[in-house]
Amino acid sequence: MMKAFLLLLAALAFAAAPFFSPFDGFDPNLYPVPQENPPVQPAGYAFAIWGPIYLGLIIHAGFGLWKRKDDPAWDAVRLPLILSLVIGAPWLMVASQNPPAATAMIWAMLVTALWAFLKTTNTQDRWVLQTPVAVYAGWLSAASFVSVGLMLAGYGLVSEDTAALVALALAIVFAFFIQSRTHRAPEYGATVVWALVAIMVANWGGNAAILGLAGAGIIALVFSWGRSS
Repeated sequence: MMKAFLLLLAALAFAAAPFFSPFDGFDPNLYPVPQENPPVQPAGYAFAIWGPIYLGLIIHAGFGLWKRKDDPAWDAVRLPLILSLVIGAPWLMVASQNPPAATAMIWAMLVTALWAFLKTTNTQDRWVLQTPVAVYAGWLSAASFVSVGLMLAGYGLVSEDTAALVALALAIVFAFFIQSRTHRAPEYGATVVWALVAIMVANWGGNAAILGLAGAGIIALVFSWGRSS
């Protein structure tokens, strides 16, 4: 019961964070090499997915408290998800000031979100237990590697195009690995595809290698997603 209540509080705090710390993306000038329109970053419309993520996590936590507070299958998901959301609640504030710290935090969010996602084995409540967590973990999988790409280019380790290619390749391999082992939840892969499509939109008419790699990643994930359905 206590974890179910704490999860609802964490989900509400996580969803409320944008009202207290508005965030339109990393300030380009926070990096030693300013990141103006970096090719690794998805088109702006893609970030609208946060609305369904916030709502889904609140529904997940609310339903769990109301109907499944003592269900072991639900309880197994709660601790890692609470940890992820508690880390995530101040993320926007940190990201507006300190990209390296925000990158470390988003990776901690991803690891705990994946831990929660891998625990969502109950098929009876698929749409309220598994789907919100799968979409959340899928978006974090993409966003974490975008942060890596921004760090690589922003600190002058490689060019922006090379950083985008490295981050994309790693993200695709990582997401394919997770999706191929979680065939019950194609929502995870579909969310990463959403991010890859937005990266293609942002780079349309630009670097052909980035477009080709993102397109190949979409095909690979759709194939894995298809096997999941």
